[in-house]
Amino acid sequence: MQTKRMTFPGRWLPYALLAPQVIVTLIFFIWPAGQALYQSLLREDAFGLSSTFVGLDNFRRLLGDPLYLNSLSVTTVFAVGTTALSMGVALLLAVTVNRLLRSRNLYTTLLVWPYAIAPAIAGVLWWFIFHPTIGILPYVLEMLGYRWNHRTSSVDAMILVIFAAAWKQIAYNFLFFLAGLQSIPQSLIEAAAIDGAGPVKRFWSIVFPLLAPTTFFLMVVNVVYAMFDTFGVIHATTQGGPAQATNILVYKVYADGFVGMNLGSSAAQSVILMIIVIALTVVQFRFIERRVNY
Repeated sequence: MQTKRMTFPGRWLPYALLAPQVIVTLIFFIWPAGQALYQSLLREDAFGLSSTFVGLDNFRRLLGDPLYLNSLSVTTVFAVGTTALSMGVALLLAVTVNRLLRSRNLYTTLLVWPYAIAPAIAGVLWWFIFHPTIGILPYVLEMLGYRWNHRTSSVDAMILVIFAAAWKQIAYNFLFFLAGLQSIPQSLIEAAAIDGAGPVKRFWSIVFPLLAPTTFFLMVVNVVYAMFDTFGVIHATTQGGPAQATNILVYKVYADGFVGMNLGSSAAQSVILMIIVIALTVVQFRFIERRVNY
């Protein structure tokens, strides 16, 4: 059997087709990353009029700063909570919708809508819902004996930002889980049912292992989302408070660089954040992916 080889009429046509993507990557990714790396080695005044080369001094200061170490631990709690909640709820919804026959498309459409909302808007919505004075949930919680106030309680503030960030990401996870469930051969589930396996056992022994590739992919995406794309949620709800309780790394980069005008430290923080995300992604693909069956 002969295979046909694709040939281009011009020698430069493949390069011309690749050029737009390469240019976008260079302008919006490579160049800003290089600028941040270079600026992290400098100490600049608040107006950017003068700069002094300090080498790795910005990084040494950060690693010895209690506020930065606190932000690192806060980011860990926030990322784990957001990833676990968004993926858990999305999987539950996907399993429920997949069992429906007639109204599956309707429920899918309704559950996807929140993904179109910007993170800042999602933060504002949950800020109103959890507002201690006008929010409906604090009113219900007070009837149950719990007085909610995310402006003074660090635990309440962390719960608020995790709920807001996870709600924004549930729709994305739901789509992939539903697609993964629909790709599982129904004959395997029917054979397990004939052998006497109940719904719970069929899910954990057949369905969930076959969803391992989808789960692994979503875990990587959700960790990156919690690290980078939740700035709008934090800014619209708690602004890093109270008492640095929700000041995650990406928000601290903004607070130190654009509010505190400490540009060198802010650039060093962005470099460390980029290294952390790359390291987590490598660890996930290097070690966790080995247990994934495709």
